[in-house]
Amino acid sequence: MTSPASATTPQGYRRLFMILSPVSLGYARFCLESLLRNSAEPVHLRLITDSSGDKEKLLEELVVRQNIGSNPAGHLWSVLAEDELADLEAAAFRNYPNLRAFRHGHPCWRKVTDPILLSEDHEEMVLLDPDLYFPNHFRFEPTPETGVLLMWQKPNCLVPASVVRTAMDQNIRFAHHVDIGVGGWRAPVDLDWLEWLLGKLGGQNLPRVMHIEAIVWAALAMRVGGGYLDPDVWHCWHRDQPKRILRKLGIPGLHLLRVEDFSSIKCFHAGGEAKWWLEEAKQKGMLDRGRDLRSPGRILPFEELRPNSFDREQRVKTVLARLGYYSVFRT
Repeated sequence: MTSPASATTPQGYRRLFMILSPVSLGYARFCLESLLRNSAEPVHLRLITDSSGDKEKLLEELVVRQNIGSNPAGHLWSVLAEDELADLEAAAFRNYPNLRAFRHGHPCWRKVTDPILLSEDHEEMVLLDPDLYFPNHFRFEPTPETGVLLMWQKPNCLVPASVVRTAMDQNIRFAHHVDIGVGGWRAPVDLDWLEWLLGKLGGQNLPRVMHIEAIVWAALAMRVGGGYLDPDVWHCWHRDQPKRILRKLGIPGLHLLRVEDFSSIKCFHAGGEAKWWLEEAKQKGMLDRGRDLRSPGRILPFEELRPNSFDREQRVKTVLARLGYYSVFRT
C-alpha cells in the first residue's frame, strides 16, 4: 500500500529510505525484490526520486512488476518526488542555506537531507543504496539511540581529495573505510553542526560530485560516534587488484561473484560494475540462499583516517597516475 509523506510508521516497522531514479531500475529492482521478500520484519519504505515523471515510473515498477500490493508481510511504501518535500525543506532548513543548497546538489546527497525532513525526534532513519542485494532472511541491525551505523569497505571513497584535505586543515576528522550502501541513525540531527560542516567543506560551491556524500558521512561518524556494520555480514564488493587484472584479461564479472559467500551475507553491496552482474547471477541461482540470518551482527568501532595516512594514500595515487596505472585499470 502507499502512504503519504507525513504518515506515521506503525510500531514494529523499520523506517527505510532510498534515493532512486528510474534509470537505476536495471539493478535496483533486484534490490527491492530481495529486500521485500527476505526482510523478516515489516518495513516502511520511502523511495525519493527527482520528478513527478520519475515517480510515475517507480510506481509502475512497484505496482505492476513487483506486485508489491500483495506482499504477505504487510510492508508499507511510498514514492515521493523531490519537490513534494519543498514545504518541509523550507520549514526545517529555513535558517540553513548550505543545507538547502546541498539538498539541490547531486541527487545522492539527498540521502543525508531528505530522511531528516520526513522524521520526527527519536525516529530511526535506515538508509539504502539501490545497488544492494539481500540473499537471506534477515533483520536490519538495531538502530542506536545515538551515533550512526555505516558499512565498511577496504579502500576509502573520500573524493575529491582537495575537499578532504581542506577540511583536515581545519581539524575536521573523518572515519576511514566508510561505505554508504547501508546506514542508520536517528532524528533529531544537529542541523547547526551540519550547516557548519558543509560550509567548511565548500558551502554552496561544493563540487557536484557523488562522493561528497561519503565525505559528509565520514565526518558525521567521527562527530556522533556509532560504528561499522559487520563487514562479513554486510558485505561490500571490493574491486581489488586481482579482480582488476582478471577483468582486464576478459574474465566475465559473473565469475568474480562466484567467490562470494552469499550464504553468510545479510546484504551484498554490489558497488561499481558489480551491480550490472546481479541480473544474470540471480538467473543462474548464484545469489539466493534462504538461510536464517535474523540474529544481530557485530558493530565495530570507527577507525579514524589520520591526515598522514590520507596524504600517504594520495602520494601513492599520484605515482600510479604518472605510471599510467589508471589508464590501464580504469576505476
